[in-house]
Amino acid sequence: MTIKRTSHAVYDTSYHLVWCPKYRKKIFEREEVKERAGQLIREISEEYEFEVVELEVAIDHVHILLSFPPRYSIGEVVRIIKSITARQLFREFPGLKRKLWSGEMWEDGYFARTVGDRMTREVIEKYIEHHRSTKQGPAQLEFKLR
Repeated sequence: MTIKRTSHAVYDTSYHLVWCPKYRKKIFEREEVKERAGQLIREISEEYEFEVVELEVAIDHVHILLSFPPRYSIGEVVRIIKSITARQLFREFPGLKRKLWSGEMWEDGYFARTVGDRMTREVIEKYIEHHRSTKQGPAQLEFKLR
């Protein structure tokens, strides 16, 4: 991953996200549904400036390693992807609604984990500890009159 920039932020973030279809139904057994779901996730990600690092649509859940700008919360990103994919997949594959009794495609919840590269929790803890023990100078330069 590389450092990315927006007009007001510089960031290097990665998230491992997982979510399941309602009732953990195996709706991605059909290859065309599985492929279309992956394609939709990639299209949505491109439109919203998310970077898909890895993506796997399994028969009963989705795994994605994703980077996105800090203007979005994790929940917002998941909501965007889940809502658009559900609407489009129901439109393109009407039989899915019969397989999912309530007419909802995705479970309400999701799994999210932040992913570090070189900046692990241990490195950050040491960094903060170092700054705690380092004596800080004055916030501004002192000016002395002669």
